[in-house]
Amino acid sequence: MSTAQQSVDLTNCDREPIHIPGSIQPHGALLAFDASFAVALRHSRNTPELLGLSGEINGQAAETLLGADLVHSLRNALGAAGGSSRPALLFDQAVPTGGRFDISVHRHLSSVIVEFEPASAVRDQPLQLSRTMIDRISRIENIDQLVQTAARLVRGVLGYDRVMIYRFEADGAGKVLAEVKRADLESFLGQYFPASDIPQQARALYLKNTIRIISSASYQPIPLVPQFDLSGEPLDLSYAHLRSVSPIHLEYLRNMGVGASMSISIIVDGELWGLIACHHYSPRVLPMSLRVAAEMFGEFFSLHLNAMRHKQKLRLATEARQYLDRVLKLASSRDLEDVLLDNLGDFGRLVPNDGFALYLNGRWLASGAAPSATDAPALASFIGSVTQGRVWATHSLATHFPPAEAYYQLASGVLAIPLSQLPRDYLFFFRKELVQTLNWAGNPDKSYETGPLGDRLTPRKSFAIWKQAVHRQAQPWTEAEREIAEAARASLVEVVLRHSEMLEEERAKADVRQRMLNEELNHRVKNILSVIKSLVGQPVQQGRNLEDYVSSLKGRIQALSFAHDQVIRGEGGGMLSDLVNAELTPYRGGGSQIRIRDEGTWLDSRAYSVMALVLHELATNAAKYGALSIPGGQLDIDAKITETGDAVIDWQESGGPLVSPPSRIGFGTALLDRSVPYDLGGQSEVSYAPAGVTARFRLPARHVRRKGNEAASNAGALPSAAAATSLPPDLAILLVEDQMLIAMDAEGMLADRGFTAVATASSAAEALRHLRSSPVAVAILDVNLGDSTSLPVAEALRAKDIPFVFATGYGDGGTIPPTFADVPVVRKPYDVQSLVSALSRVLAGDRGSGG
Repeated sequence: MSTAQQSVDLTNCDREPIHIPGSIQPHGALLAFDASFAVALRHSRNTPELLGLSGEINGQAAETLLGADLVHSLRNALGAAGGSSRPALLFDQAVPTGGRFDISVHRHLSSVIVEFEPASAVRDQPLQLSRTMIDRISRIENIDQLVQTAARLVRGVLGYDRVMIYRFEADGAGKVLAEVKRADLESFLGQYFPASDIPQQARALYLKNTIRIISSASYQPIPLVPQFDLSGEPLDLSYAHLRSVSPIHLEYLRNMGVGASMSISIIVDGELWGLIACHHYSPRVLPMSLRVAAEMFGEFFSLHLNAMRHKQKLRLATEARQYLDRVLKLASSRDLEDVLLDNLGDFGRLVPNDGFALYLNGRWLASGAAPSATDAPALASFIGSVTQGRVWATHSLATHFPPAEAYYQLASGVLAIPLSQLPRDYLFFFRKELVQTLNWAGNPDKSYETGPLGDRLTPRKSFAIWKQAVHRQAQPWTEAEREIAEAARASLVEVVLRHSEMLEEERAKADVRQRMLNEELNHRVKNILSVIKSLVGQPVQQGRNLEDYVSSLKGRIQALSFAHDQVIRGEGGGMLSDLVNAELTPYRGGGSQIRIRDEGTWLDSRAYSVMALVLHELATNAAKYGALSIPGGQLDIDAKITETGDAVIDWQESGGPLVSPPSRIGFGTALLDRSVPYDLGGQSEVSYAPAGVTARFRLPARHVRRKGNEAASNAGALPSAAAATSLPPDLAILLVEDQMLIAMDAEGMLADRGFTAVATASSAAEALRHLRSSPVAVAILDVNLGDSTSLPVAEALRAKDIPFVFATGYGDGGTIPPTFADVPVVRKPYDVQSLVSALSRVLAGDRGSGG
């Protein structure tokens, strides 16, 4: 049944296939070609009128319709985009009939989709405009100020009547955090709306296509001709700018009086955090150049927001740690009960709450909104039955503990911290029911227009539905708040057990949990802040392709990420051979020869980070233009320590294409020439001889030392792509990973290597069920699965004598028990070569050390 024939209403809108609407918006035209961009297969019905074409369109050659020059430019743009589904953009292009258009082109599935919009009179340079906007927020260090400033910037630059920044809560509901609007419009600031207002399939599209424009809420869709191809398939418009939108959403906009809208996705850690929503109260087509600027601004905003979130998380955890340390010093010479009672008010500031209480030796001391002393014993008994000595939290206490219905207005949410291993003493934090403090902030006298689907599609009705959905619920506890509570629990338990036989074991557990927290925070904050620093501080070369700029930036950040991980895992530094192999592993097996000779050179943390960037730059350039870019090329790397203790590293390429010096000094060239002298006080010599690039780097003795005896060539230290050729494609692999996007990525990597029988599980329970019901030949276990670990799965696998490897993003193997010390460890983020190599080793019976 065609999309047009299906009846879409409020009962089935969550299943509406909005990515295949069969039509586009009328402010442009669309042509769809075959995968080779040779023959037109579909077109929008307005194409003849807009492009000035006559006669039959479908079946015509691309050059016949658009001219050879334009088709040549479009194919080049498509090729430059690589495998990305994000459209390539060409501005102010002429078509043979004389019109000028802004054009986007992208390949998706088996179609090449070309979209045309009349060229705008606006000639703003999108890169310069976005850089100007980015500069305005790059130095902001407060999240509230960031969202307010961003809303003002977007409205000022794009000119919409209302701009809102909208954040999704844990349950999918949305809250308006910031709003800048025309003075005569009612405010939606602070309002909540139910998750159903933005269905799941719409959220999925916001992750794929980060900008969406609606030129008119009253537009008449332009159908595609034909709507279905010969096999009965519609055209997937997931990445198309002109994609027609849901009629239900259009009715919602019309009921609000909105004439046009635009949304910019805010994506944090791979998930849809929120939206920058723009409303205009008359039809409006935003020029493509401004949309590109808005899209780039949205991506930087997402990165900057994420950096500040993690920085704030680290600051709060540090403050909590410092406060707990002070309490521990007091408790070392005083009774813990006295210390807790004297400092109860200070404990109440550990996490945001409406009330807190201490239940200690049967005594109930409460402050703020909290249950009464008569309710305390039953609540403590329930908490003891579910915590098992760990922090426990919920935003809907009455759901888990029905007697709490009696005081849900005071305590809909609870976070409980056990003070000992025995189910007896607790520190409680409470939160009130959320809807108590919220009321409709809009104009209470305003009446909304309604369409065929009634008043459900109005903001006030959405708010009422959200209030009903969150009845007896509090603001959910965040991951950062739970981690702070866990740090408090570990510290307090350490004191409680100071004079008991359980002290040593509990202190070890507390140390593990604290190290996990510190490593995770340190890892995330440093990586994200590196992205921000690079984006803000690095100049963009004139005329440089945006995709190439982003790709180079990502590679440099990955190199720093690896170096940082090695420094944490090692003794404040790392082996040069590990760094070289990590950078060159992706290029093995491609026909080029790589020889590495090293005398066991160890670098301190400063030199390790500098050389990570230098080697990444050299390896990337060699893969693009030098010896690693063609079969038969050769790369020789020699490292030795001189009599004076300096390290000398030689890089020699040969057998590749002819080399010419760079035409200008860009960031990469400057990095190679200056980073070692500037950061380490060493020397750099880089020569671009026609036969191949040569480079020599001298690192001062204070940054290096000889460690072990590794003088032999280690060109084969990391396995090549051929290492996995003996593994059968139907090998039954079980992947246990709690992060869906990471699991999909790893599954895709294995599928690209030909493995067809990969099963995934997001929890230990799900993995154990699979293990009981299906055959498994080998397994990959993410050590940490949210609130639990994969260790029960590891024990079950070992009992069945099934080989497996661990995967972790932490700096060392401290979270893996000694009983599994012989199991290989694969570092995250996953690298397909390391992953397949580890699987090959365990299947061959070699449990060696992890990778």
